[in-house]
Amino acid sequence: MTRQRQKLILDLLTYAFLAAGAVLMVVPFLWMVSTSFKLPADQFTRTLIPPTATLQNFRDLLAVDIDFPLLFFNSTYISLLITVGQLLTCAMAAFCFAIVRFRGRNLLFTLLLVTMMLPAQVTLIPNFIVFKWLHLIGTSVPLWLPAFWGGAFGTFLLRQYFLTVPRDLVDAARMDGASLFQIFWRVHMPLAKPALAALAIFTFQGAWNDLLHPLIYLPAAPNTTLTVGLAFFQQQLTLGGKYTVLMAGALLSILPLLLVFFVAQKQFIEGIALGGLKR
Repeated sequence: MTRQRQKLILDLLTYAFLAAGAVLMVVPFLWMVSTSFKLPADQFTRTLIPPTATLQNFRDLLAVDIDFPLLFFNSTYISLLITVGQLLTCAMAAFCFAIVRFRGRNLLFTLLLVTMMLPAQVTLIPNFIVFKWLHLIGTSVPLWLPAFWGGAFGTFLLRQYFLTVPRDLVDAARMDGASLFQIFWRVHMPLAKPALAALAIFTFQGAWNDLLHPLIYLPAAPNTTLTVGLAFFQQQLTLGGKYTVLMAGALLSILPLLLVFFVAQKQFIEGIALGGLKR
């Protein structure tokens, strides 16, 4: 067997494996979309194309006990605040670790990366005690305020990208009299749009899908988030056999994620590809 034929067989096996994985991930999504447009009598049919398409499930969703538009708004503004906080603080920290030279820089960066091994559940109780002492339980502040404290993953991702920026640009900006903040804001931030887009997508997705923290800090409707509201309402809908309405809510809940990804997918892929080129 020639080497070219071996490579062809290996490529075919690889493509077959990737296609099978894609089918396993896409089929549940297609079933959710299909069920959200089905009549309740057709919700258990095996066909992906609804026998009778209807929008009644979305109308019923707005008529349920939960205030779906308010929950959607709560998730949107909390996710946006978390995303903005992470982009600002992680970018500033990454700029310091990549450009600013100071004693102990590598040690501090290593300690920051070590914190990535700590699961979020470990810090949940200490944070809850602090926010309870500040009388912030029951508000959205505990959900978005920690985002303005920075994060290890975002700092690492942006630092790797900042290291790819030519040093000559920094030296030229210094010769022109630019301050450190001006170099950060006018040189590195515009060049880091792909990495910022990648971090924004990761952060927004994590904040939008977060169930644990809103359940701890905002357990009461209607001031909670969409994920908590759907989780509370899931039992009532499934007991009533209204899977079609539940799937309609799930479909609407993932639309912002799809919109953010498709708008910034080019920058997202470029940021992931270039983020690890230089250490």
